[in-house]
Amino acid sequence: MEKLVSRSLMLILIGMATAQNIQAGERMSMPTSFKKQTTGLSHVSQQTISVKGNVRDQSGEPMAGVNVIVEGTTIGTMTDSNGNFTLNVPSTSIKIKFSYIGYEDQIVLIKNNRNLNITLNENSEMLDEVQIIGYGTQKKITVTGAVSSVGTKDILKSPVPNIAQALTGKVPGLSTIQYSGQPGADDPAIFVRGIGSLDAKRAAPLVMVDGVERSFFRLDPNEIENITVLKDASATAVFGVRGANGVILVTTKRGEEGKAQISVSTSASLQKPIRLYEYANSYDYAVAFNEKLTNDGASPVFGEKILDAFKNHTDPLLYPDMDWMELILKPTSFQSQHNLSISGGTDRVRYFTSVGILTQDGLFRSFDAGYNSNFTYNRYNYRANLDIDVTRSTLLKINLGGRLEDTKEPNTKSNLFTFLTRVTPFGGAGLYDGKWIHTSPDNIGWDKGALENADPFECFFGKGYNQRIYNEINLDLSLQQKLDFLTKGLSLNIKGSYNSGYTHRKNRYKEIPYYTAHRDPETNELFFRKFREESQLYFEESTDRGRNWYLEGSLNYDRKFGKHQVGALILYNQWRDQYPDPAQFDYVSIPRGYVGLVGRATYNFDNRYMVDFNVGYNGSENFAPGHRYGIFPAFSAGWILSEEKFMKNQSFINYLKIRGSYGIVGNDLMNTKSRFFYLPDAYNPYGTSYNFGVDVSGNRDGATELQMGNPLVSWEKAGKQNYGLDFSILDEHLSGSFDYFIEKRHDILTTRNTAPNFIAITMPVVNIGKVDNKGFELVLKWNHSIGDFKYWINGNLSYAKNKIVYKDEIPHKYPWLYETGQSVGQPFGFIFDGFVTEADLESGKLPDHKLDLKPGDAKYKDLNGDGVIDENDRTNIGSPLPKFTFGWTNTFRYKNFDLSLFINGSYGNKVFNYLGMKLTHMNSPWSNQLNTVLDRAQIVPIDPNKDYSAGVVVNGVTIHNWYDDITNVRVANAGATIPRASIQDPNDNDRISDRYIEDGSYIRLKNITLGYTFPGKIIKKWGLDNLRVYANIQNLLTITGYSGYDPEIGASTASANVYGLDNGRYPSPTVYSFGLNVSF
Repeated sequence: MEKLVSRSLMLILIGMATAQNIQAGERMSMPTSFKKQTTGLSHVSQQTISVKGNVRDQSGEPMAGVNVIVEGTTIGTMTDSNGNFTLNVPSTSIKIKFSYIGYEDQIVLIKNNRNLNITLNENSEMLDEVQIIGYGTQKKITVTGAVSSVGTKDILKSPVPNIAQALTGKVPGLSTIQYSGQPGADDPAIFVRGIGSLDAKRAAPLVMVDGVERSFFRLDPNEIENITVLKDASATAVFGVRGANGVILVTTKRGEEGKAQISVSTSASLQKPIRLYEYANSYDYAVAFNEKLTNDGASPVFGEKILDAFKNHTDPLLYPDMDWMELILKPTSFQSQHNLSISGGTDRVRYFTSVGILTQDGLFRSFDAGYNSNFTYNRYNYRANLDIDVTRSTLLKINLGGRLEDTKEPNTKSNLFTFLTRVTPFGGAGLYDGKWIHTSPDNIGWDKGALENADPFECFFGKGYNQRIYNEINLDLSLQQKLDFLTKGLSLNIKGSYNSGYTHRKNRYKEIPYYTAHRDPETNELFFRKFREESQLYFEESTDRGRNWYLEGSLNYDRKFGKHQVGALILYNQWRDQYPDPAQFDYVSIPRGYVGLVGRATYNFDNRYMVDFNVGYNGSENFAPGHRYGIFPAFSAGWILSEEKFMKNQSFINYLKIRGSYGIVGNDLMNTKSRFFYLPDAYNPYGTSYNFGVDVSGNRDGATELQMGNPLVSWEKAGKQNYGLDFSILDEHLSGSFDYFIEKRHDILTTRNTAPNFIAITMPVVNIGKVDNKGFELVLKWNHSIGDFKYWINGNLSYAKNKIVYKDEIPHKYPWLYETGQSVGQPFGFIFDGFVTEADLESGKLPDHKLDLKPGDAKYKDLNGDGVIDENDRTNIGSPLPKFTFGWTNTFRYKNFDLSLFINGSYGNKVFNYLGMKLTHMNSPWSNQLNTVLDRAQIVPIDPNKDYSAGVVVNGVTIHNWYDDITNVRVANAGATIPRASIQDPNDNDRISDRYIEDGSYIRLKNITLGYTFPGKIIKKWGLDNLRVYANIQNLLTITGYSGYDPEIGASTASANVYGLDNGRYPSPTVYSFGLNVSF
């Protein structure tokens, strides 16, 4: 498919260009040779004059290849190697246009002056527009790697609390999956070009903020100038050990010379859940539960009195019917964002300062007295970036940034939202007259243990709260010294960074009493029984800290020699993490670190031919001496075809560049917390105990062997290819890019899976895995204006597909049992084959499920045809990774009004609706049920009058109930979607199968913004430079076939080896915002 798309794109472009030339040929005379002057006049006999001249750049260097065209005609020529030109033009007054890529067009009126000296100025919007790359910048038109950027305008289009949410669908090849909407816990999983290794933990890209490895999720959006994503090896090889999964470069704003510019932005938002489940009410649940018991030969629990009370709500304190979601979740919660920034400076000192505040309330109601146990998140960001020209050749940069976070959440018995989704509607009655009412087992005859877990108040009410206060500070010092006195274009850069984080956790916990409601059997009066006494609000606290530093020194060279532009970089860097995160790494008392060398050489001829060579040389603590250092080279080249002479004879293509790259990048991390893979075997001297002999008073301590070391293990490597095309056509109205990439990862760090478990050790880390990943990215942009009406259309489409080439697996009997050949993270299960019917049982052709099948049970396909359903019939049941992701932005502007719509989505990913499985499996008294259980398979007797009082022999077994007689049972509703109700569930109807795998494809109206910018002539009277008001809605509409909360879970990772598992979570919100931006 990738070949088809790429070839189709090329054919379309060639066809459009051909059509354009044919149409142009009908209007004008075609030149016979580009070296000759084009005439193209309908009246070739018209008298002409000769105009000569010379074109140079601002430095006085002659410019070759400049287009010299008589405006409004096709008469033109190009300057020679010395910048000279000769052009025959009509004798009447005409205008000549001089144009060259990267320079501003210049139009000269020709009257009597026939000898011209032209100086072209560089175009600040094109040639001076730089693209941020690893450890430096390049002119955007000469970049040869796969690089995408998002500017501050796109980032600020909607008030998002987490920066990654602003990137969703806007950067081709970048997918951001938000696993939770919880305030302060909404960091998403990020992947660049999918997953190229054996698990998601090693697929996370490197994130650099102002050149230093830091998280960017919690930055204030108003601080950010640009976010750049480096995707291919030529762009990431300089990061060596850390660049295998792509690199995200975040650049914060800096001040510019000029008067102080004060900018204020503020927004207020309301959030509500995108979607919530609809649950069975107490009556439907009780009826279904009685049916479970009846189907299993037991007596019903809920009598007619209880069922009637559930149905008619006659005594809601004793027989409650609660909609817990409505009671505990608020319809909306409040969010606000505010920022003040000041920037400006003199010719020697420039500054940018910013302070920001974010407040988020949670969706849960707080019923507690004396404290607020709701989810809340408050964040305070600050930044000061200072540039000081110490001398004309010495620049000092100082960056000071940080944030303070205050996060609060209920102190819960377990995951609150997962607990809330599974409680039964009659577990309690909520609060009545200040009392927490818990349903008594005496009233409904329900299991006491089940009732304790059926009341959501038991999970959080009155249990206190947890508070986390986090303070982070980042300090960067950078000195740039020009060394032109040695040679022009040479400079020295020295950089140091210090990052510190401090966490203070407070746990306030208590217990409060609950009550059960009862009726006096004689008077029918309501009374309550109290359980437990209220305790005081206890207090615990703990602290944690993090600290790391970074050093960098480099020599840079950038110089132009006529048409030749050369550049070079050599850089040394070193990083040290003083307190490794115990959740991610072992040996937390030993600091982590790395050292590296970076080299780069670039060559650009006449903004036409570009060559880049990059190399990274890195060392890792995880490998033994002799294997510790790795070299990661990359090469890329580009060719701007539109600057060739043979392309000057057409006007359809304005800009066309082809580029390609190949390189090797590395990885030194496992999906575990392991470090120092080469160390000798580790032991735990107290890992076990034994008792041997006679008259031994107790067990003796024994040692256990832990992980074995491997002194030969080395780098995991990935060879990456990228082939790209950048273009602009139709007078630059339509532009875009196309990239095709191939990644072959080998020597993946993993452990052997073929060793038997009885060896009782953790196998050593080895280099044995292989994964291939390939795909394409397409970006199209259209801009046009009609008078005061302007509009922009930007779209991107990404495709990525990986395949496990080799994974250490035990030999399987059948090919469908192998993970090799499948996508990474591919789940395995049974293939659902409908529900058992009486006809299936009568035919005798059902495979042996090793269980007691009855009508209404799930049946599965016998893949190997041996007549038995067992582990050999498991196969892949749908990849959780999307094949396609896309984004589409429409922006319209009429005078002072602007409207922006952003749509994103994915296609081809599957979601394991684990929560849906648990809420429909009908075999436990501990979980709630969705209202879809009303569509369960209901079994009834074929002959309701058949007598079983004396016992009936069926298949050699004497039975006494119709529901055990498979010859007298049928499914009353043949179109049922849920298996029959059963507590015992002898057929294991909720086993992992594709019955719970759903299509996670979706299209979402992610963002819509309507804004108005006040006219300048009005606000100038108020002393303002800019004033804009806007309304914004995020996640307004989602079109999907997925029945769960949010299909976006489909490519997320709850753990390193679990993909696309929807187990319930804090819901993602729809957000309605109103905002104001002011500058003066």
